[in-house]
Amino acid sequence: MLSVDRYDSPVGVLGVLGGPAGLRELGWGLVTRGAATEPDACVQQVVGQLREYFAGHRQHFDVPLDLPPLEPATRAVLAALQTVPYGTTITYGELASRSGTGLPARAIGSIMGANPVPLVIPCHRVVAGDGLGGYSGGEPGQGVATKRWLLELEGALPPTLL
Repeated sequence: MLSVDRYDSPVGVLGVLGGPAGLRELGWGLVTRGAATEPDACVQQVVGQLREYFAGHRQHFDVPLDLPPLEPATRAVLAALQTVPYGTTITYGELASRSGTGLPARAIGSIMGANPVPLVIPCHRVVAGDGLGGYSGGEPGQGVATKRWLLELEGALPPTLL
């Protein structure tokens, strides 16, 4: 059974969807039809960690993941992204290299846009070589502003963008 909750963050309402083995999806505008009405322990843990993160008291999420089936290259990119520490950024090209997939930077951007659990797998830490780049998270029309806000929270806004 699926479990659902929502968290009213400083950058919009986040839906939290848990599957049988852990966090399945996290996102703005997440549609959660067919999920249980009471959040289970995992979803409650995610919401608690989101509160801590947005309060500036958490730098890493440690919740079990129950991700949908992903292509091996996508899994490799997301695994490499999980090694990017709080308070730092990496470019799309650097992440492509670190992942060992041989994918071009543009493909990395597509993977970031499809990340099922932003914040937990911190795709907001991936920036363009010449600026912030895009961000599919956030309320509609607020993606780049949300990315900037998250990087400011973490003290990771690249100096060229301050």
